[in-house]
Amino acid sequence: MKKLSILWNVFVRDFRKQSGRMTLTIIGLLWGTISIMLLLSFGEGLYQQMTKNQKGMGEGFAIIWGGQTNKEFKGLPRGRRIMFRSTDLEYFQQKMPDVKLLTGELMRWGQRISYKKKYVSNMVNGLYPEYENLRAMHPQMGGRFINHRDVELKRRVVFLGDETKEELMPDVEDPIGEMIFINDVPFTVIGVMAPKQQISSYASQDARNVFIPVSTYQAMWNEPYYDNLLLALHPKDYYRMDEFKERMNLAAAAKYKYDPDDKVLGVWDVIRSQQDMANMLLGLKYFLGFVGFMTLLIAGVGVANIMYVSVKERTREIGIKMAMGARRATILWQFVTEALFITFTGGLLGMMLIYCLTESLKILPIENDVLNFMGRPTVSLVDGLIIIVILGTMGVLSGYFPARKAASVTPVESLRYE
Repeated sequence: MKKLSILWNVFVRDFRKQSGRMTLTIIGLLWGTISIMLLLSFGEGLYQQMTKNQKGMGEGFAIIWGGQTNKEFKGLPRGRRIMFRSTDLEYFQQKMPDVKLLTGELMRWGQRISYKKKYVSNMVNGLYPEYENLRAMHPQMGGRFINHRDVELKRRVVFLGDETKEELMPDVEDPIGEMIFINDVPFTVIGVMAPKQQISSYASQDARNVFIPVSTYQAMWNEPYYDNLLLALHPKDYYRMDEFKERMNLAAAAKYKYDPDDKVLGVWDVIRSQQDMANMLLGLKYFLGFVGFMTLLIAGVGVANIMYVSVKERTREIGIKMAMGARRATILWQFVTEALFITFTGGLLGMMLIYCLTESLKILPIENDVLNFMGRPTVSLVDGLIIIVILGTMGVLSGYFPARKAASVTPVESLRYE
């Protein structure tokens, strides 16, 4: 404790002698820390929000649709149209019993959807109940999604996208039980989709669509073919999506008699797309962090310069200490401690300011489309620990090399220094 007290007194005395330079250095470290934390917090907020927005379309599946044969195969001509029926679901599930879910959907664009004197021209989807979780179509409080009983009985019930609801019935607080018309056919509203951010879609934004039981859809339009099949995997099998796509293609080729090497099926691998997006966002976050790190590094150079100046000005003092028996380790520890104090004073002040700022932005009830889409700056624990490690490393290095120079001077040379 006595040694620490002596070191502290020496540091305070030195700070008073060089208060101007040290203050400017602390301000430089403060600004450098603010820069790196602002960039990292913006990158973290963007990463979290965009990851959430990606899941607005659902996760863990691939979208597969039929196409046209490009090769002759076993006497069959090229140009045949391959489309999937409801009976194909059972067939593919038998071929791939380890899939989580295989389901189909139907879509019809530009349908007249009306409520009293208002109408819109949006897309109608025929869906199965599994879409609620698979495609993140969760109902608002008081409503529900399509269930299996609706499909069995071919009920004329409809689940509305939230934007379609606002266009059709903006003044209706509780639309559940209201009657709307799809091409003059009455449907009862059973639910409204909870608002969600959705940055990906393969037909239309879910918020603008209306959804009815697949059986009701087929009865209305006499449509036997699915527009798409959705192949969903268990999380542990996400990395095997290429294998499942190949098995799907082989099963379809065997049933519909086409060359498995013929590019007939269209596939959108949502799992891979989301992974690619996540990697891109992570790369952007690291790039922003690197830019901030370079700013902080410049401030670290300032700390090293201050310590070199301090060593030069205190050469005689160091020589006297060493002549009186001070150890080399004591000299090293003194300068490293001073550098660490300067570094952490500026760094921690900057971290505190940015943390308070980002937390205030989360609390303030600011409704802004840009913030909702891009996310709010967020300081993560990992980023905070990384910055502390950087500050500590900079402090040690900034103090060690000047201190090593000071400790290498002999007492005789130090006492002769002017």
